[in-house]
Amino acid sequence: MPSTNELMRIALGVEYRGTHYHGWETQKTGPTVQAALENALSKIATHPIRTTCAGRTDSGVHAWGQVVHFDSPVLRPDRAWVLGVNTHLPLDVKVAWSQPVNDTFHARFGAVSRSYRYIIYNRRSSPAVLTGLVTPVHRALDAERMAKAATAWVGRHDFSAFRAAACQAHSPVRTLTKFSVSRSGDFIYLDVTANAFLQHMVRNFAGVLIAIGLGDKPIEWAREVLDGRSRERGGVTAPPHGLYLMELEYPEEFGLPKVSRPGALWQPSRLTSPSMSSTSEGCAR
Repeated sequence: MPSTNELMRIALGVEYRGTHYHGWETQKTGPTVQAALENALSKIATHPIRTTCAGRTDSGVHAWGQVVHFDSPVLRPDRAWVLGVNTHLPLDVKVAWSQPVNDTFHARFGAVSRSYRYIIYNRRSSPAVLTGLVTPVHRALDAERMAKAATAWVGRHDFSAFRAAACQAHSPVRTLTKFSVSRSGDFIYLDVTANAFLQHMVRNFAGVLIAIGLGDKPIEWAREVLDGRSRERGGVTAPPHGLYLMELEYPEEFGLPKVSRPGALWQPSRLTSPSMSSTSEGCAR
């Protein structure tokens, strides 16, 4: 296969079910999405490939719109980077698209915004088919209360109360441009968009909103936790199973494909959708 002396940068859209992986980042403790992807890419490139991703998702977390980039001196058609790579990937990890980009593109630091979705299955009994894909809550949740509480977090704030103890971000300040809560039957969706996220940030949001939705805490507690800037006051961290990295936004100059979200299950009517203008700054997770 042809090659060149110059390195070419390729961006990929990647989706995966994180249930059986120890997160994105390669490690010695178990299988990871990064290791699976790099192994498949290396077979097509016929040399070792190292990837950089937009968001290092944790163990059990899923992605519908992960973006990565890598550099390679070999020339391969789009078909090879997508269909060829997919033949070497497990069924729960797939490349959705590939796009040549210039060397100014960076999957992590170039992202303007990130969007996550957290899915709660609010029914008396746990689901069977959706095990590992949603977070079951057996007591009745009031989605209206959850939606009102979430408005306290939209904007630029110090989110120290919502970061994991092991979070390595230099600053706890982030700008949330959207936080909406919606319900469709037994499903409750938390949709969050920000310039960047702290480790466990969305799962900690979910933990607070679940307590409020159950009536165990007042709506005002969301603001109190934020203002307290202490993780100890923030309640439990919700499980990873309901969390999805949905979409990354980059400058239009790179011409990356738009993510197509799957089916009505991921497109419910919204209760509320507070928003504000986004500002770009350094990203973390």
